[in-house]
Amino acid sequence: MIELSSNISNYILEHFGESYLERYIEYHSSDYKPYLRISPFADKEKLIVQLNRYGIILEPIANLPSAYRIISGSDVVSKTLEFILGKYYIQSLSSMIPALVLNPEENEAVLDLCAAPGSKTTQLAELMNNKGTLIANEISTERLKSLVFNVDKMSLVNVGILHGKGELLSRQFENRFDKILVDAPCSALGITQKKGEVSNWWDVRKAEAMSDQQLRLLISAIKMCKVGGEIVYSTCTLTLEENEFVINKVLNKYPVELAEIELPVSSRQGFTNYGTEVLNADLKKSHRILPWEINSEGFFVAKLIKTDNAEPVERSGRQERKFELIKSSSGKIKKYIDGLSEYYGIQRDIFDSYKFLIKNNDIHFVNTNWNSEYLESFNRIGTRLGTIDKRENLQLNPLAAQVLSFAITKNIAELESVAELDIYFKGGIIKKYFEIGGQRVVKFGDYFLGTAVASKEGLKSQFPRAFRTQEIILPH
Repeated sequence: MIELSSNISNYILEHFGESYLERYIEYHSSDYKPYLRISPFADKEKLIVQLNRYGIILEPIANLPSAYRIISGSDVVSKTLEFILGKYYIQSLSSMIPALVLNPEENEAVLDLCAAPGSKTTQLAELMNNKGTLIANEISTERLKSLVFNVDKMSLVNVGILHGKGELLSRQFENRFDKILVDAPCSALGITQKKGEVSNWWDVRKAEAMSDQQLRLLISAIKMCKVGGEIVYSTCTLTLEENEFVINKVLNKYPVELAEIELPVSSRQGFTNYGTEVLNADLKKSHRILPWEINSEGFFVAKLIKTDNAEPVERSGRQERKFELIKSSSGKIKKYIDGLSEYYGIQRDIFDSYKFLIKNNDIHFVNTNWNSEYLESFNRIGTRLGTIDKRENLQLNPLAAQVLSFAITKNIAELESVAELDIYFKGGIIKKYFEIGGQRVVKFGDYFLGTAVASKEGLKSQFPRAFRTQEIILPH
């Protein structure tokens, strides 16, 4: 364990007192308490029973119906078949709170401004019932990969992913969103139990520098939010510089007000003074989650309501329009959708629930209510439905097979043993004889896993390479 630095302990002692520091040191040196969030699209009761077979015991969290503390089995919880298939997501209890406070609905336009690795993005998408318009932005190229990975794993089709500076995004999306989450990059004093390396670099000057970036992100969010819309600002740190100070500055300059919120976990009011400096009295409506009071991480959460138009933004120049979202009946795509429908026995009207985008030989799909301008700016919209092959047939993407599993009735190959399952996940060839070749959707028990290519030599796995790096265990 990395010892708590004097920079951190001195800051806490100065601003919060000796008793608080004692509790913080005790928290920092204690064992991390893991939690998970069960997908609303999974059979919760059946999943809990199945996880018991791995030795994973869960404890439900009051007032949070999808949240569970992992009592035992934390060493295998990230290696189960159910985890790989997105039946649940490993996430701290505190981290679940901001998305719940934002409470997006499926008919709304929602932005996750600082989205990677995707914990809150996937939670927002689930709260929206995998519908509506959810846009997730991430500036880091490396972290963008984890965002895409987690959106794919959770079988989500209402997410458009952007890769850009959140501070500049208002140039494209002025007054655009009903709800915005700003889970800002921060100095991480709320998570030193899990990330002890914070002690190696933390000092108040870095926290102050981060507060400048946080302020720019929040101002950008205010400009992108519709009048009457809501912004949730959150961090996993405890400093006043990155929390109350940031909110205080926008309250003084921008047309926003703090909303009263109730959290489903224990919390404290935000500070309304800082030494001799008096802050906006409404900051008592913000919330500080103390890690030792809920056996999770430290967080700050506040909700802002936009009351009027902000100063106008400098708009980006119009981009050349290269892409469009089309319906399944469009002449550009109809034959591919008809072929997919016939081959896999999917009722044709199922595809009316989606819009489609053609990029080179790839076809992507997103829920039919998703809508945005600047399609050219997106790293990805929805998820890949499939790829058009040399014979002009649409080959179903393995992840799309999971999304559409509820509707697939034909050309299904069922795995018969754990050994076959292991070969499939490693991308190998399962020795089976198929009189008629072609692509198949692969199933094991009740789970649709992806796709494979059948031939007289066997069943060649098409399980995505990005997912093969994970260690997968099977229940006893």
